[in-house]
Amino acid sequence: MDDFLGIAELSTKTLEDLLDTAQALSEILSRPIKKVPTLRGRAIANAFFEPSTRTRNAFELAAKYLSADVVNFSSTGSSLEKGESVWDTVKTLEALGVDAVVVRHREAGVPQLMAERLAIPVINAGDGEHEHPTQALLDLLTVRQRFGRLQGLRVAIVGDVLHSRVARSDLYGFLALGARVTLVGPPGLVSEEWREWGAEVTWDLAQGIRGAHVVQVLRIQRERQAQGLLPSWQEYRERWGITREHLGWADPNVLVLHPGPQNRGVEIDSEVLEGAQSAVLDQVRNGVAVRMAVLYRLLGGAAE
Repeated sequence: MDDFLGIAELSTKTLEDLLDTAQALSEILSRPIKKVPTLRGRAIANAFFEPSTRTRNAFELAAKYLSADVVNFSSTGSSLEKGESVWDTVKTLEALGVDAVVVRHREAGVPQLMAERLAIPVINAGDGEHEHPTQALLDLLTVRQRFGRLQGLRVAIVGDVLHSRVARSDLYGFLALGARVTLVGPPGLVSEEWREWGAEVTWDLAQGIRGAHVVQVLRIQRERQAQGLLPSWQEYRERWGITREHLGWADPNVLVLHPGPQNRGVEIDSEVLEGAQSAVLDQVRNGVAVRMAVLYRLLGGAAE
């Protein structure tokens, strides 16, 4: 694996190996001193051309826990504001001697183009509406920790599937590892075309989450209401929001996920988000472990 660009291109074995590595590395997070020398002397550039909190911080901590040095690049206040292109920016980072670049960009395909132009590994931290592969890894790891497996589980992904890079990466990952996936949401945001990828599709929440072992709740993007793709917030909550009452349709031991940030009282209620069935904080913790695993795999840790 020379780059880490998407879940769709990974083999089942590679996915399983990454999850195993992340599980092993997660032990470091429980130590009083969270530091191992695995990537000492290496340098990682976080090139985020789009706002991020969880992903950027998780990558930075993952690199530092492995003893790598980190350069955080933000488009605000950079030479991009003086007219420099994205390509010149990342080539400059490469020339500075970094060993890998973590990229987030609002345009789909940018990390793939960077991988073609750079001689160092490129890691996709989310590109437009294409993929968010490390988010899928942490979701898979969180579910596997709870159930001990992914094979045979019923997974419901609820919300704005049309615009969600998380939904795409999750769909590829869960299907590859043997789960059954149902996509649920308003007709304008959940297309029948997803059946061609192996997913089940429904616009009825009760049908979509009935018996589900896992419910992944997607963030509703407020700008979509202005585009006429959503009903009112109140109607959305009543028809597709994950409330305590609606969650009663799922398996009694259902695990609730959310990639964040959350719109409380719209796609998910606070009592669900903070309840015993929620694994949101486990997801955040696992986000560091899976990014450690990706860096370890790309930068030679496995060989050592």
